[in-house]
Amino acid sequence: MRTLAEWLRWQESLSPHAIELGLERVRTVLDRLDLHPPAGRVATVAGTNGKGTTVTLLQDLLLAGGRHPGLYSSPHLLRYNERIRICGQPIGDADLVQAFERVEAVRGDIPLTYFEFGTLAAFICFAQAGCDSWILEVGLGGRLDAVNGLAPDLALITTIGLDHQDWLGDTIEEIAAEKAGIMRAGRPAFYADQPVPAAIRRHAAETGVLLAVAGTGFSYQPGSIAGTAGQRSWSWQCAARRLSGLEAPAHWTAAQFRNASLVLAALSVLEPVLLDDIAALNAVFARSRPDGRFQQVHAAHEWILDVAHNPQAAAVLRAQLETLPASRSTTIVTTLLADKAITPFVTALAPVATRWIVAGIDDARASTSERLHAGMAAAGIAGATYAATPAEAFALAERLTPATGRIVVCGSFRIVAPAMQWLGLY
Repeated sequence: MRTLAEWLRWQESLSPHAIELGLERVRTVLDRLDLHPPAGRVATVAGTNGKGTTVTLLQDLLLAGGRHPGLYSSPHLLRYNERIRICGQPIGDADLVQAFERVEAVRGDIPLTYFEFGTLAAFICFAQAGCDSWILEVGLGGRLDAVNGLAPDLALITTIGLDHQDWLGDTIEEIAAEKAGIMRAGRPAFYADQPVPAAIRRHAAETGVLLAVAGTGFSYQPGSIAGTAGQRSWSWQCAARRLSGLEAPAHWTAAQFRNASLVLAALSVLEPVLLDDIAALNAVFARSRPDGRFQQVHAAHEWILDVAHNPQAAAVLRAQLETLPASRSTTIVTTLLADKAITPFVTALAPVATRWIVAGIDDARASTSERLHAGMAAAGIAGATYAATPAEAFALAERLTPATGRIVVCGSFRIVAPAMQWLGLY
């Protein structure tokens, strides 16, 4: 019997391509598995940014209401098991191996990719655990992503920005068309941002999707910050339903309100009764946050860990940093993969940075030092320091940052995960 580590190594070699978009392989194996998702309760989430926060908040609100959700997300930070959660807890090794064995037993000669194999395993785990809601985060794009092999009952799209252009297209409209592919005829869908890409509206109109968009179909209104904990009051409305007395942490910016508003819209379809308990909603808003998303750690310094890795996400991170008390010194430790837009990412964060440290990582997809140098220089950053490894970068950050200063780690899951280990969080 293979161990989990052995299964994962083998899956990486099964397909000749690390990424191979398309639904035929997954749908064929899914038919052979003969799984039965809970009727009307499969929610799929796509979008350039905010997916992880959105799926986690939806999971946590369902859990608080006594439901039993399954959550599939990617990538993971430290352990593959994080990708599949049953009632908020990562799947155990034995259950995951059993799911892999079941996929292998029926796939025949179909060369599934690493992501496809894991997606099918997640569906098996949810079915075996009796999860009453399946929450699925798209890995890349939407239309041809493996997650979309299972037709969702509810489609959520967070926002559209430029990322993964090699796969999705070079314009907002091209990328939006790919993400719109998770929407299904006759089923509800919510888009959380403004302006709404024409491709989203066009797909909905052509296929009969029940589309509601932010600002008209549903909306939120933030209020003032008050109270000893600095909560921000806000309200939300969808159709004839209005919620007042909602509270949010002070570090929420427009992006976090947008994500939360989207999740409340999802609840209005999946579990409208949960919208009746404002106190329960507020309790979840106060604590729900996936690891590596504006994660604040107080050690010898104040650390902020965030997996922001594209210009849109960098702008959100900057806005969140600006909600904190001003820091006399902020060190940003970053690395970016080769397919990322280095200069606009750095430009978005430059106004809040005192110094930059760029770390090398052991990843075939990592940017070369020459490309990182050029990208930083184009953003007007001439004095960045370069470290060979994440550990060296973190140690250097601690030495260079005053005790009252702040260290921000961002740019990739591949830099945030080592920071969590460095800080003893795992």
